[in-house]
Amino acid sequence: MSEPKATPTGDAVTASAVGRAVNVLAALLLTLDEGSHQLSIVAGRANGTTATADLSLSVGAAPLRVAHSDEEYLRFLAVLTFALEYSAVRHAVLVATTADEPSPRACGWIVRAGWLHPVAASELQAAATRSPGIAVYAAPALYHPDELTEENTHE
Repeated sequence: MSEPKATPTGDAVTASAVGRAVNVLAALLLTLDEGSHQLSIVAGRANGTTATADLSLSVGAAPLRVAHSDEEYLRFLAVLTFALEYSAVRHAVLVATTADEPSPRACGWIVRAGWLHPVAASELQAAATRSPGIAVYAAPALYHPDELTEENTHE
């Protein structure tokens, strides 16, 4: 019988980032609700290069369904994981655009300390000027499953 092998630290960090990326996507789906959404992430690497990915989602309820391209999803998940792991990333931003008529809208989050944190509407407004007709709003905080809240501390 062979002895279990220790997981190299880098593998554990990456595995943790993958788990957080899946949690981020679940939190985004809950936050954005039904509709057609475009998620875009830009991660600026420490070596000066940039990694980007886009994910188009169509979310509906009754029954719950999420439609997306598998290749697009895998690339987006890889860049998101890379950004959340953050050892080689200087900065990363995720923007969600909801195309629902009559009022398309966008909000964004910055990656900091391995999670997404809301970007103020004023900070995102400059980027939105390239997309006229899209209202920019302050991004809501995303539910983080590892954070204790008032609600789950009394269980």
